[in-house]
Amino acid sequence: MTIPRFDELIHPSTRLTLVSTLAAVEWAEFAALRDRLEMSDSALSKQLSTLEEAGYVLSERRSNGRRRTVRVRLTDDGRAAFDGHVAALQAILEAARAPISVDD
Repeated sequence: MTIPRFDELIHPSTRLTLVSTLAAVEWAEFAALRDRLEMSDSALSKQLSTLEEAGYVLSERRSNGRRRTVRVRLTDDGRAAFDGHVAALQAILEAARAPISVDD
């Protein structure tokens, strides 16, 4: 069972989009993330560094001869934080849709 927990680190739209993209895959190549999210290399690097410092993502650098690639994945902590954040957002939406009782 996921415990709803709003996560300020994940909440900014750029990071939320990044983490939700990573939640759908096991690993993602840096270039694929950059293109999908339409971010510059430096902006994506900054967001990934922030998430990596929090222990939410893990990056792996690989070398294929002359070409270097970076791939990224969510850690278990990152997935738990994302799931909790989504659950908290769903709870907010459900509360907003609930009828409001007005005392006469």
